[in-house]
Amino acid sequence: MINRSKVAIVIPVYNHGTRISDVVLKASALDYPVFVVDDGSTDSTAAMLSSMKNITVLTHQQNLGKGAALRTGFEAAQQSCDWAITLDADGQHKPEDVENLLEVVTDTNRPIVIGKRQGMDGDHVPWTSKFGRKFSNFWVWVSGGPFISDSQSGFRLYPLPEALDLAVQARRFQFEVEILVKAHQQSIPILEVPVQVVYQKGAERISHFHPWKDFLRNSATFSRLIFQRIFTLWK
Repeated sequence: MINRSKVAIVIPVYNHGTRISDVVLKASALDYPVFVVDDGSTDSTAAMLSSMKNITVLTHQQNLGKGAALRTGFEAAQQSCDWAITLDADGQHKPEDVENLLEVVTDTNRPIVIGKRQGMDGDHVPWTSKFGRKFSNFWVWVSGGPFISDSQSGFRLYPLPEALDLAVQARRFQFEVEILVKAHQQSIPILEVPVQVVYQKGAERISHFHPWKDFLRNSATFSRLIFQRIFTLWK
């Protein structure tokens, strides 16, 4: 069983001022240390976070990307914790599902656990999320990673310091797919457990995923990983 006193929650945030308060309050209610990484926000995010108690706020002076924010959170959490749970700041995850991720860890494994979002094929889910998930799942596998069903879920449990030792190069959204490939290649188990997702039809959703720009970034990341895989096989 996992030692829950060694678990922290890490929330990367960029211009989520209208949502971050609710997300942080729900996460804080779980009684785990909460590290919020403000990745250079230019809206009301900083002001909202400054008014909240019992959390650790880490700040990037400029926007460096989600992957960079996660690394900052991991490095801070590692000082006192052995595991990091990541939550997106847009409110799509239900923090109470944290227990689903924790319960699959045993005394003999230190996996990355992915919260597999349920109901992602519904009409209320943006087409970019549907397509992006299928695209990512396939190329993670081709790149030498695991064959999984939700490689883009940001609701995860990471073992520390293993996650920081994987030499992941990507610093934006691509961090979350590259780390799966690198972990699989290092024989770190990767598990999936079902979690709820909140995609209400017609509701405001804050997303900084840019379909075409991030498609190109994803393609560049997967091309690099595939080349590295081929080179390793030829050595």
